[in-house]
Amino acid sequence: MRGKLTLLAGVCASAIAFPAFAQSSDDNTANDAETIIVTAQRANQRLQDVPIAVSAFSTEALEKQQIKNTSDLQLTLPNVTFTKTNFTSSSFTIRGIGDLCVGVTCDSATAIHLNDAPLFGTRIFEGEFYDLAQVEVLRGPQGTLFGRNATSGVVNFRTARPDLSGFGASVEAEYGNYNAVKVKGMVNAPIGENVGVRLAGFYLNREGYTQNLFDNSRIDDRDMYGVRGSIRLEPGETTTIDIMAQYFHERDSRMRIQKQLCQRDPTGVLGCLSGGRPNEMTNSNTTFVGVLTSREFFAIRGLPTAFALGSVYGPDAYAGVANPADTRVVNTDTNPTYFTDELIIQGSLAQELGGGLNLKLSGNYQEVEVDSSQDYNNSVQNRAIYAPALNALAAANAGALGAGLQTYLAPVYRALTPNGAAGQLCTSLAEETGTGAFGGNRVCAMTPLDFDRSNQKHSNWTAEAILSSDWDGMFNFLVGGIYGELHMTENSYYVNSFGIDYFTGVVGAFSALGAGLPPAYLATPFYRNNTDDLKVKTYGLFGEAYFKFNDQLKLTLGIRYNNDEKSISARTTLASFLAPVASTNAFSSPYVGSFDADAGLPGNQLFQNRKVNFSEWTGRAVLDYAITPDNLVYASYSRGYKSGGINPPLSPVFAVPEGFKPEFVNAFEIGSKNQFGNVTLNLTGFYYQYKDLQLSRIVARTSVNDNVSANIWGLEAEAIIRPTPELTVNMSASYLNTKVSEDKMLANPRDFGAGRSDSVIIKDITNGANCAVAPTTAGNAAGANGFVNQANTLINAGAIPGVVGGAGLRPTTGFGAGSGIASTGAFGICSVLEALAPTVGAAFGGVQVYSSGIPVNIKGNKLPGAPDYKFSAGVQYAAPIGEMTLTPRADFVYTGSSTGNIFNGAVNAIDSFTQVNAQLQLDGPDKKWFARVWVQNLFDKDSITGLYVTDQSSGNYTNIFTLEPRRYGITAGLKF
Repeated sequence: MRGKLTLLAGVCASAIAFPAFAQSSDDNTANDAETIIVTAQRANQRLQDVPIAVSAFSTEALEKQQIKNTSDLQLTLPNVTFTKTNFTSSSFTIRGIGDLCVGVTCDSATAIHLNDAPLFGTRIFEGEFYDLAQVEVLRGPQGTLFGRNATSGVVNFRTARPDLSGFGASVEAEYGNYNAVKVKGMVNAPIGENVGVRLAGFYLNREGYTQNLFDNSRIDDRDMYGVRGSIRLEPGETTTIDIMAQYFHERDSRMRIQKQLCQRDPTGVLGCLSGGRPNEMTNSNTTFVGVLTSREFFAIRGLPTAFALGSVYGPDAYAGVANPADTRVVNTDTNPTYFTDELIIQGSLAQELGGGLNLKLSGNYQEVEVDSSQDYNNSVQNRAIYAPALNALAAANAGALGAGLQTYLAPVYRALTPNGAAGQLCTSLAEETGTGAFGGNRVCAMTPLDFDRSNQKHSNWTAEAILSSDWDGMFNFLVGGIYGELHMTENSYYVNSFGIDYFTGVVGAFSALGAGLPPAYLATPFYRNNTDDLKVKTYGLFGEAYFKFNDQLKLTLGIRYNNDEKSISARTTLASFLAPVASTNAFSSPYVGSFDADAGLPGNQLFQNRKVNFSEWTGRAVLDYAITPDNLVYASYSRGYKSGGINPPLSPVFAVPEGFKPEFVNAFEIGSKNQFGNVTLNLTGFYYQYKDLQLSRIVARTSVNDNVSANIWGLEAEAIIRPTPELTVNMSASYLNTKVSEDKMLANPRDFGAGRSDSVIIKDITNGANCAVAPTTAGNAAGANGFVNQANTLINAGAIPGVVGGAGLRPTTGFGAGSGIASTGAFGICSVLEALAPTVGAAFGGVQVYSSGIPVNIKGNKLPGAPDYKFSAGVQYAAPIGEMTLTPRADFVYTGSSTGNIFNGAVNAIDSFTQVNAQLQLDGPDKKWFARVWVQNLFDKDSITGLYVTDQSSGNYTNIFTLEPRRYGITAGLKF
């Protein structure tokens, strides 16, 4: 019996999403709820008897609906969205709860499972679906059975298991536009009566979706494959052993970020403005490189301004550079690279113990590696403005400026401009020694390069045991425990730029000269946020009790104890200390003692080491009542929990909390599952009280996390209508309302002036960060502006201790009509403003300097990634043609508007979008072969699924992530 139920779970679990494809032995009974089996409660159950909002898809359902990968999965699910995110990761958002936390110690709100085993940092969302038995999506916090961190829900992928009843095989090939070739196949073979083997795999190769005008290449291509081997042993009628190994590999030019958008700020104070997101480039004068290689910075430090790359008031490297309007066209001098692989090994033992007791033991081992690089600004800088400074560097190298300068600047010249001022410019590679171009680790080109790199490597394992009962009486139970460990040995995010190399080389040389030290540069000559070691230990103990009072009324009570321990060793470096030009490892520098990765401890440390532990109780209670065998109503309460974590160490600019708290959700849900003849109708309403939602923001070029509370409520409806055996219509609809429920004051990185017309936004020429000045008496704009202008006058005159005069800082200026910024702005020095505020500020009516920006109250704001409305509908007609069947199908999806940022506003808005898919399939007799023509995204819409606002010292631009463009092709397959 167990084998039959497992087979039904694989073949019939299209559930409420697509029951038309959950074919039983008789197509006319495919809508019979008796044949729809899911395992949402860790047991085989009829879908309509499960008091949980769950959707499930069989392999055939995935193919019919053109759900080829995880991104496609969102299109038909109510209150579910999916998007790529900024750092080689992704986010499922279910009922408004997504992954708004950024960092290696963040846990995913949506638990991703493979055959019930949790996956850590999986790359499964990047591959294509192949040889799956089913996919289940559980909406809502799973406080007991899947427990750990599943505050939004669970996505559980189930692979097809070996079938011991006979030999089987299938193969299909696909060709589509972009010269896309995909092959999938499976072989199933029994070995004797008690052993079966199944092998499956896929391969995909296609050209890039995006055109690069710089070299006329196609980027964002795919070259990937996956293989899986499974063994099933049934040594007796009461014992089943499953072993599975799966490997995924990708190496291509996948783009992490589709496009960068910006309303260009002509002042350079902000880089990008808040009036909209047109196809413009940021003003690079606002960036870390722009300010620290400027004449103004060189002047206040007493350095020869002839070596400055430009002025914060002059033309910048992106002035006049076009950003192509087409989302699928870029102009970049650095093509992306992408590599990832993942190994998963699983084993499980299912044993019937007798007396109605069942034991399941399972284990999972996972190795993951990812390494990705992309042009940081998806554009090409204009090097013309650098010519005077490069000529000065060449003159110093030739000795024309004196032997002293030649000694210190010649190594910089050789590292960065080995062929002269008009030759190639060399940029440091993103590498672990921290020496970059000054250690010979460089890439050279005729354009100034800027690119990033995101890489990670980790392994993990889990072991789980579950004991359950299957008694005939009113009481049953399930108890279990799970233990897991993760070890991350590398996680880094680099930003490399010729401008950073130039700054660290030239300023490092002058710093060494002034200190009487040998020639040196500032290390590291690139930004690197590095987690050198992360260990996570987690365990959970859980149980559920089931009380069936009669044939209609049932009560479920569940409880879980969660324990998570995290320890991390990390640091952030950028021009942090001097390193001799002959260094082979920057961190072996005799001057590294000036670098402190952990300001919270006395002395200087090369790493920040932190350890945290979280333990919480969660659980659920469900009361369900079967009005009839085909009509169920239920009410439930569930408490979800996601562990807290540790914020990354920052460059020494701002102070932020070292960690962030766990988040909790109290979820209340009512639902109804109904079968009315040929109509299936499921309805759900829910209300969430969300406490301490983990929310990321950028501070000092690093993502840090805060906590905020919110309320969420929504409605969901799913329906299947099958008026005839040939015609099937499926529909789903949802509404979602999310709001921050507490007073929470945070500074908006897009607008440090908080929308106030009496404040001044400052771009700090010593570090590229922003701060803000506001009058102590609201409305005194003249006072705030006067104070800033007086401070700049004192800086220009050299009247500030430690600051050399002659900077030429200008008065405050407006940002212009349509900028979305009410404040004025100016270049200045935030630390000077803070020092002068008590004295000079008093003469202007009193002022306050906000180093992290003027905070605004985000209470009432919508949560990111939570569309208000979603609707989908699909229709197909299976027309018999002799022994064959011709099936046309069309699907329509509407996803409503949402916001990509907690600060909301038009600049953060994500517009609603629609998608239409269509196909025509011909099935041969007994479905032994098929041929299909198909089109996905028929109207070729570049729909935005998410966005990311970058740091002020990078230019405040917006990265966007999109669905794939229109794809079409033909697929054919055979079954044996």
